[in-house]
Amino acid sequence: MSEITENVLGPRVPDEEFKAHRGRYLAPIILFLSAALLLLISMFLPYWQLTLNAPQYPQGLTIKSYLTRQEGDVAEIDGLNHYIGMRPLAEAATFERSISMIGVIVLILLILAAVFIHSKWAVLLALPALLFPVIFIADLQYWLADFGQNLDPKAPLSSSIKPFVPPALGEGIIAQFSTWAVPDVGLWLAILASLLTLAGLFMARRAYKPLLQTQAQAA
Repeated sequence: MSEITENVLGPRVPDEEFKAHRGRYLAPIILFLSAALLLLISMFLPYWQLTLNAPQYPQGLTIKSYLTRQEGDVAEIDGLNHYIGMRPLAEAATFERSISMIGVIVLILLILAAVFIHSKWAVLLALPALLFPVIFIADLQYWLADFGQNLDPKAPLSSSIKPFVPPALGEGIIAQFSTWAVPDVGLWLAILASLLTLAGLFMARRAYKPLLQTQAQAA
């Protein structure tokens, strides 16, 4: 194994060492594999839910946002938004939705790669998965702000509604309407995957740091 390859991959575990401390070396593997599995499952589940409460809809209107589509009362909410000059929801995050599945698959592959990387490079591989839930919410908030701040001045109710920023999480008030936004099961799984990845990095450092120190001393 070349020096460059060894520096990237990190130390290999001798058979006797692995047998003596099997749990120490299996822990990060199990954590990384669990994180990758949760991300895989999350791809097919809704990530975000918004409920709009309006006087004419006492039961409320709800949409569920998946990585690639939206389901629920989309047409009804688009109809209400039309009167205040907000664009249809389908026009938001078109690029993000087009690459979302491939993006999550890449995150899964990076986590799986961290199983075999026993050096500091594992942190860089896992970093996108660690940040993914935060990036998702930040991007969602960006689009909500963009839609709320760029209302059509020709809309029927444009004169009675000032530009606003709907919150990506929690309650929002717009005139006589209110919204309640929460993470859905897919995003919760992504958050749990992020936490498992962080735990995997911690356990990997705990397992391989002594081998790295031994390797450095031998050099």
